Amino acid sequence: MNKKSVTYKRNLARQKRKKSIRKKVFGTPEMPRLAVFRSLNNISAQIIDDTTGKTLVAFSTLAKGLDLDRKKKKTEQSFEVGQKLGKLALKKGVKKVCFDRGGYLYHGRVKALADGIRKAGLEF
Repeated sequence: MNKKSVTYKRNLARQKRKKSIRKKVFGTPEMPRLAVFRSLNNISAQIIDDTTGKTLVAFSTLAKGLDLDRKKKKTEQSFEVGQKLGKLALKKGVKKVCFDRGGYLYHGRVKALADGIRKAGLEF
């Protein structure tokens, strides 16, 4: 079996999990959806109101307002991104969110991002 087919199957399985999660998770104005995207080197998250289709707050490791120390581990960087996103969300008036992990396992960088957001003061 070649590598391409293994990667393809892994991505297909993630897309199935993502679809299954999105059936259940829906963002409202009172409780918007917190969507996570994790790439090989970066992580990004955005808070979305699905009734209007608007992104309220977004933040990433590639954002200009974040002075990341690239020598830190990716999980530590994710935690910092979560804290910054949480602070921005509180400024916008968002206190509660529903967490959409995007088909990724709740482990490692995704968990660190969630912990950073909780530490900033958001509830989910």
